[in-house]
Amino acid sequence: MMSFNGTSLLAPMEGVTDIIFRQVVARAARPDVLVTEFTNVSSYYHERGRANALERLAFLPSEKPITPQIWGINPEHFAVTARGLVELGYENIDINMGCPEKHVVATGGGSALIKTPELASQIINTTKSAGLPVSVKTRLGYLRVDEWRDWLMHVLQHDLSALTIHLRTKKEMSKVAAHHELIPDIIALRNQIAPQTELYLNGDFTDLDSNQKYIDMGADGIMIGRGVFANPFCFEREPREHNREELIKLLRYHLDLFDQYAPKPYDPLKRFFKIYINNFPGASDIRVRLMETTNTTEARQILDVIE
Repeated sequence: MMSFNGTSLLAPMEGVTDIIFRQVVARAARPDVLVTEFTNVSSYYHERGRANALERLAFLPSEKPITPQIWGINPEHFAVTARGLVELGYENIDINMGCPEKHVVATGGGSALIKTPELASQIINTTKSAGLPVSVKTRLGYLRVDEWRDWLMHVLQHDLSALTIHLRTKKEMSKVAAHHELIPDIIALRNQIAPQTELYLNGDFTDLDSNQKYIDMGADGIMIGRGVFANPFCFEREPREHNREELIKLLRYHLDLFDQYAPKPYDPLKRFFKIYINNFPGASDIRVRLMETTNTTEARQILDVIE
């Protein structure tokens, strides 16, 4: 059974971990495994949404190992999408059962599947029908933290290749500290129910070095999401300080990739500026100026001046 086979994963983030930003993270400090942004299986299943799904699922050979994350509620749509992922060259599949966003939960997908364990089982089983190893990313529970044991026990009974747990409930979103205190008990439950399933932890992790203790306890790895916005070099095995020039060089690389994969709307690119223009004198003023730009040429002109 193929697994993630690594100790560091880039978390899937909607509108963030596309083919452009994954390459930026890989250049800064590559994690062991990259994960795509979310793809709705219904979009892939229906012809009218197929093009958008394929854009989300596009990847470069150099990005391997890379895992697609898919979400939805219709088991048949999962089965068809899983077969399509085989054709695209993916070697495993990750199912989202943890997204807390309103539009996802309203459909019954994402973390809403915690409330429908039988449907969650059907989805896992039909996704497996394509023959690829299947993993799940989920949360501790829907409303209460004490839901974690029954829910994780249910999921672990499906002989998954890996299970990634965001250490909060759906209700908590990201408004409270992740429940790292539960990690020893979660590891013990995995060891009891499904020792063959790799276990990854997500939520309030910003680097690998300071969280090695959890791997020493028995977790297989750490998944970092929002932490990459605070430090794009967060996957470094030997952390070091990075100066302004290195950050600006990485931003220039991001701008080059953005142009390469054009046409894309420019404004969404601005959410990334704070990653690179931060924690040095004058960074705030520079970000304000960058936010006023309308294209990558204007952004580069500002970088030329400050350099």
